[in-house]
Amino acid sequence: MAHQFHHPNLLVLFLLAVAAAGAGAATPRQLFLVSPAPVALTNHHGQLLTGNYSVNLLWYGRFTPAQRAVVADFLLSLSAPVAAASASAPSVPSWWATTARYHPGAARLTLGRQVLDASLSLGRRLSEASLAALAARLSPHRGSVAVVITAPDVLVDGFCLSRCGLHASATSAAGSAPTARGAGAAPATRGRGRFAYVWVGNSAEQCPGECAWPFHQPAYGPQAPPLVAPNADVGMDGVVINLATLLAGAVTNPYGGGYFQGPAEAPLEAVTACIGAFGKGAYPGYPGQLPVDAATGASYNAVGVAGRRFLLPAMWDPKTSQCSTLV
Repeated sequence: MAHQFHHPNLLVLFLLAVAAAGAGAATPRQLFLVSPAPVALTNHHGQLLTGNYSVNLLWYGRFTPAQRAVVADFLLSLSAPVAAASASAPSVPSWWATTARYHPGAARLTLGRQVLDASLSLGRRLSEASLAALAARLSPHRGSVAVVITAPDVLVDGFCLSRCGLHASATSAAGSAPTARGAGAAPATRGRGRFAYVWVGNSAEQCPGECAWPFHQPAYGPQAPPLVAPNADVGMDGVVINLATLLAGAVTNPYGGGYFQGPAEAPLEAVTACIGAFGKGAYPGYPGQLPVDAATGASYNAVGVAGRRFLLPAMWDPKTSQCSTLV
């Protein structure tokens, strides 16, 4: 079973229900009436991703070089020395460093190969099995994480309706495509290697209010003016938020036995347990206090390679047992 990422506006009813009664439904206007449930991720003592991993990308559909550069620079920033990322804090590597506090930590991610599939070789509509098949094209192995990013006009089952992306695992064998396995997967067998993969969709055309918030007016819940995207691309800046969320989940709960709260089939993980928070003072519908670029008006909270700016979500810190933001 894949671990799905539901953006704040898709989760608003669920999160409120947990806070109020642990089950049931609630309306967005009740958000200010309840206190959020305490976040306490449990270490289930399963395998985490540790050591060096290359992140290989498959671009499914049409993306401009500038769009691909946004994601590539984010991935390059994860392992960059803090001084090289930017002279000013906070930085992307300091955000990622929180994952090293998940015992036994830590995974060092670097940008690997990139594959372009602008011709939509599997068609414009994809199933979860299709995503696993695309991930397999990246020659995955235990030292890599495969990432599939779909273009705005690609339809993926469940996209926008129930999820903005997912991370899962599959088993590869020489000469054969992997089979998605997800949480609770059996140990790899002889001649096979289990690998983690991630899928994120560009929501710019289909559901930016759900999957690119806070850079777009929310589709549901409290209404507030959207933030200006730091890379001037609502869809791709949303992709970075979702990719960051899923990579953190993939390294701290890759096979369903790592760190999470709640049921294994619908876990709250390192970032999804802190959904919707980007700065101090955040609450549902409000991302928090954030720096604003004086020239562009764009909001951000992290600086990466070449001074590129990103907005990265809060992450649960095992040392403090709290959701931690960079600013």
